[in-house]
Amino acid sequence: MFRIRKIYDDTTAANRTAIRQVTQIMQRQFPRTTPEDIDKLPKQLHDPLKYRYRSILFVAEDAQYNVKGFALLLHMSDLNFCLLELISAAPGRTGGGVGSVLYESVRDEALSLRTMGIFFEVSVDDAAICPDAEALKQNIARLRFYEGYGARPIINNNYPKPVKPGDTNLYYLVFDDLGRGKLPRRDVTRKVVRAILEREYGDLCNEEYILSVTESFKDNPVVLREPRYIKGGVFPLAVPPPPALRPIALIVNEGHVIHHVRERGYIQAPVRLSSILKELHKTSLFSKIEAQTFPEKFVTAVHDKDYVNYLRRACVGLPPGKSIYPEVFPVRNTSRPPKSMPLRAGYYCIDPFTPLNHNAYLAARGAVNCALTGCDAILAGHHFAYALVRPPGHHAESRAFGGFCYFNSSAIAANYLSDIGRVAVLDVDFHHGNGTQEIFYKRSDVFTLSIHGHPNYVYPHFSGFEDELGSDYGEGYNVNYPLPEHITVERYQKTLARALKRVLDYKPDFLIIALGLDTAKGDPTGSWPLQSGDFQRNGAMIGALGLPTLVVQEGGYKTRTLGINARHFFEGLWQGYQAKIGQGALAAKRKPRP
Repeated sequence: MFRIRKIYDDTTAANRTAIRQVTQIMQRQFPRTTPEDIDKLPKQLHDPLKYRYRSILFVAEDAQYNVKGFALLLHMSDLNFCLLELISAAPGRTGGGVGSVLYESVRDEALSLRTMGIFFEVSVDDAAICPDAEALKQNIARLRFYEGYGARPIINNNYPKPVKPGDTNLYYLVFDDLGRGKLPRRDVTRKVVRAILEREYGDLCNEEYILSVTESFKDNPVVLREPRYIKGGVFPLAVPPPPALRPIALIVNEGHVIHHVRERGYIQAPVRLSSILKELHKTSLFSKIEAQTFPEKFVTAVHDKDYVNYLRRACVGLPPGKSIYPEVFPVRNTSRPPKSMPLRAGYYCIDPFTPLNHNAYLAARGAVNCALTGCDAILAGHHFAYALVRPPGHHAESRAFGGFCYFNSSAIAANYLSDIGRVAVLDVDFHHGNGTQEIFYKRSDVFTLSIHGHPNYVYPHFSGFEDELGSDYGEGYNVNYPLPEHITVERYQKTLARALKRVLDYKPDFLIIALGLDTAKGDPTGSWPLQSGDFQRNGAMIGALGLPTLVVQEGGYKTRTLGINARHFFEGLWQGYQAKIGQGALAAKRKPRP
């Protein structure tokens, strides 16, 4: 199994590792690769102005970030076309569909950029020019592959003309119209050819050569070669939808039941999830996927190892159906925690009403698996993913549980994605996400924002104040919006608009929403007036950002309206994004043709 990930720069460790593996594939699969070619790759990702195009690197990688193949797409926006510079599977991976998935991802990208199509070079399949039988066989296989997508060489031109006499390393210029059935005009094609030769081969091709090649394109529009290798004619794939139009990936934590003593934990009833699912099934927005199991290292990357070990051992040691609650909080001598597992609960807990029981650890790990599966769904091309989980997580700090939270799923997901790009976490639960704030308080690669009831009157009471702005490297990267006990919907949405403006200013690659639905009217833990239409508007505002977004379920306890509010939020999220890409399409239509 592998996923496709887009890389725009080499600013993160994961991107640098991927780029290094790509260059190794280049050296093995393309023997003519020079040290200059290797050095150029990260530079062209960094500096589109210098090269006069934007580079997008697609990598097919497994869960351990081992690159199985890559494609390098150049977007020349001034002429509204894409050039596929390189595409290759790793050595020894001729099967497994890597090439097909990469090429289809490239087509998706070119389509979403609203370009006229993709141009690229393929070595000629003419035996008179390519006498090497093995090389000729490979050239034929490549052209057969592209014919399956309707991409064929442009004929009646001198593009395969050798730069130097005797050169047999010659290429056709191939065009893929992305299934539209529309070929470029002669004047447009000449500009494209000049751009390719100047920007890619300017050090090899003089002006006389460039002019002789560009002027040789005389057909208007250009003509593609008749199919040679696909029996019965060409069967181009239907134009795939942009990745954003994939359904919302829905990942549900199935093993979420945790026993609570009614007097303490009754609001955390398991029916919360079923009430949400019942409403989501009324829409066609979701595609359910199974949660994958992730190693514990992703948990201990965020949470203290001693805390994780304690939680596992304490929960395993409790008989099914029995819950214990913290009673002793050893704040006066934290260096000497009690030896008894039940008594030590207070050493790792921030309140007296969050239980430990046999399933608490397992349920919390299940929630983490759901959130990380949602991350992988986004990396694989889903624009939205929803981890519908119990228990929640945003109150869990690096070494403490509380507020019915054991592991901070949102923070673990944010940390996971931060290896790939910048992440913003927006917490819209009625209660402040003290755990998320504490975990990232000294970091700048994860921007944390929270809209919540003022801690003077709302749990957890000790964090969420407006002057908590982060420290060290994280100074300025934590923003709190504590609001009064009673507010209007208008005030809430003005605050949300301010928070979303800060998110856009940060320019993240990913957005995580810690979705608390306890801001609803009548919620037993809240005091705000939001109703279903308000949640739909909130979702639309977030969707209009256009950011790949993981939604992780936090609070929300009025079960009669919980599912309705969740459904309206996601309908708004979808509609907001659809409106945004619709505006982009309208803007593209209004642009003058090249």
